[in-house]
Amino acid sequence: NEQAGKSASCQGCPNQNLCASGATKAPDPAIAEIGEKLSSVKHKILVLSGKGGVGKSTFSAHLAHALASDSTKEVALLDVDICGPSIPRIMGLEGEQVHQSGSGWSPVYVDDNLAVMSIGFLLSSPDDAVIWRGPKKNGMIKQFLKDVDWGELDYLIVDTPPGTSDEHLSIVQYLSSTPVDGAVIITTPQEVSLQDVRKEIRFCQKVKLPIIGVVENMSGFVCPKCKNTSQIFPPSSGGAEKMCRDLNLPLLGKVPLDPRIAQSCDEGKSFLNQVPDSPAAKVYQNVVQSESKVADSYAVVCSYSSFQ
Repeated sequence: NEQAGKSASCQGCPNQNLCASGATKAPDPAIAEIGEKLSSVKHKILVLSGKGGVGKSTFSAHLAHALASDSTKEVALLDVDICGPSIPRIMGLEGEQVHQSGSGWSPVYVDDNLAVMSIGFLLSSPDDAVIWRGPKKNGMIKQFLKDVDWGELDYLIVDTPPGTSDEHLSIVQYLSSTPVDGAVIITTPQEVSLQDVRKEIRFCQKVKLPIIGVVENMSGFVCPKCKNTSQIFPPSSGGAEKMCRDLNLPLLGKVPLDPRIAQSCDEGKSFLNQVPDSPAAKVYQNVVQSESKVADSYAVVCSYSSFQ
């Protein structure tokens, strides 16, 4: 704001002189450093939702597992849910520690080609609460992007908390100097979820973050025995399918409810490896194929733009 540090309401603020000098308008030098650091990452995908409890972390984890099932691909999963880091548990890495090396923090590896980083690895106990204000959260996200030794990656998947606030603004800002494939938006079928997801879509549009597509999670319950489908969360307003039609967005897939998904997350195992023939696993594979096509197309466009 042009009046920063100059208005009457700024009187008495310890940062008044700093704001009035205009120094805060200068770009954060870390943005360029992050761009250089992540220049060896081919594809960057954010997993977003305006609603909590829709399965973002579950989807992020299984997306990473699915991509890493190709042994020729190097995949990393970054958890920027600072206050609710569930990725270590879902990935079977609870109790692991981050180690410092000459090139930065070393991520924790699930497999030879699947790396994970989360604030959960920095806590002394999984039950510890992270009670931080926005600036400290932003600083940790910056450190994850700038100081972690990611190496050369084919895919970096970023799992985010619900909402459109500090963490989301930070991750978009810090990635502004490097190409980002876009966001995958997660929702559930009911209108109470969709109304918050529309806000997330507006957020993406305002910050000019491309949207790869929408995934409807918990889309019906498939009985493991009889295979019949029941609507646990009825799509009273048409669900993600209608929302995508209205907003002209791709619907990447509908992942049905399956109690074995929750069980595999609690046990830290890949549902896709445990039950590869289940309806939910097949949807995940289809979603991954769709995302890979979009990511490859985006890479071609970025390469052409750079050449031009």
